Amino acid sequence: MKKMGKYKLFLFTIIRWIIFALIIGIIIGSTTAFLLKTNDFLGDGIRKNNPWLIYFLPLGGILIGFMYMNYGKKNGNDIAKGNNLVIEGVHGKATVLKRLGPFVYIGTFITILFGGSTGREGAAIQMGGSIAQSVIQFLKVNKLDTKIVLMSGISAGFGAAFGTPITGAIFGMEMVAVGKLKYEALVACLVASFVGHYVTEGIWGIKHESFHIKSVPEVSGFSFTKVIIMAIIFSLVSVLYCQLRHGIQNVSEKIFKKNHMKRAFVGGCVIVLLTIVLGTTDYNGRGLDMLEQSFLEEVPTFAFLAKLVYTAITMGSGFVGGEAIPLFFIGATLGNTLSSFIDLPLSFIAALGMIAVFAGGANTPIAAFLLSVEMFDGKGIEFFFVACFVSFIFSGHHGLWPSQKVYEPKSRLYRFIKGETIESVEKKDG
Repeated sequence: MKKMGKYKLFLFTIIRWIIFALIIGIIIGSTTAFLLKTNDFLGDGIRKNNPWLIYFLPLGGILIGFMYMNYGKKNGNDIAKGNNLVIEGVHGKATVLKRLGPFVYIGTFITILFGGSTGREGAAIQMGGSIAQSVIQFLKVNKLDTKIVLMSGISAGFGAAFGTPITGAIFGMEMVAVGKLKYEALVACLVASFVGHYVTEGIWGIKHESFHIKSVPEVSGFSFTKVIIMAIIFSLVSVLYCQLRHGIQNVSEKIFKKNHMKRAFVGGCVIVLLTIVLGTTDYNGRGLDMLEQSFLEEVPTFAFLAKLVYTAITMGSGFVGGEAIPLFFIGATLGNTLSSFIDLPLSFIAALGMIAVFAGGANTPIAAFLLSVEMFDGKGIEFFFVACFVSFIFSGHHGLWPSQKVYEPKSRLYRFIKGETIESVEKKDG
């Protein structure tokens, strides 16, 4: 009888998680479709045809700062933390505010329209956390299930944003902590990610960008050596981006005493100045055109560095959006540049850089590897597996999200206390 009771409880719990995930997946699939269509309309339809809109980026920054300063805080929780607030919500350190999703959407639209360098997954993830929090409160989800529901919101947002449901499922579990996966959340994350993806594509007809590897090198010790060397380079570039981005944020908050309006206005002015000096808008917005071009032909040698600086300034000064697509851009264009020195197929190196830089910056090697499988139809699977974990290890305890908890060190050389965050470990080692 006791065993029957356990099985009934187990079945009831699984069904409850699936219901929560279905609700979240359906809503997030629809909201993400709206996000993607609107971003395409604002970025490709309006901004590209009206390059003068870049001059309004500082004013857009003031508007974003005003919203976040005056309406972004409640009971000690601040939506300006973005993805970090969602991570802290999973760990029970904060409460994800329901307004987080709508605000990050508006902020992302403003950033994209006026030419800030940003992506979309941040908005989708934060909307996922926002919707998940609404489900938690409306259905009175208990504390034990709250973490799982929030992680399923992350999974739904990522899976729907990139059309990669398997990656999304794992990303929701891997994003929140380094060295630990909460497998208990797999069912909810998988359901939410697949439902979100199929609602976005199947119901709303969203077509995601596709990138193609024309050829891969033969598997050999020599080719693996090249891949490992490049993965180390990609990991170091991911660290450079993260450190510059967080450095700009910390310095600007200190100078302007956390006045988001002033921070974003100055950051917007710097982006405008850089755009004028370089004489191109290639590094404004998402940069999808050059990202796709990097798989086909040569791009400017230092395109990766320009995008790195643009994005670090944009995100570090208070604009909002996502950092995955900028990391894709940085990695792919850096790979394109390295192809002049390393005898490997151009499209393969671009793809390798795209995935490896993301793996190092996000601290999600498993999700990054699965992303390569889903994006490139499993081509070069051996190389991507090695590159993802090499980049993850060599990036050290750095990352996009300071609130990520570290449960196991990447090396015994690191001194840390179990459960510390990326931020605290960086301060200790720095």
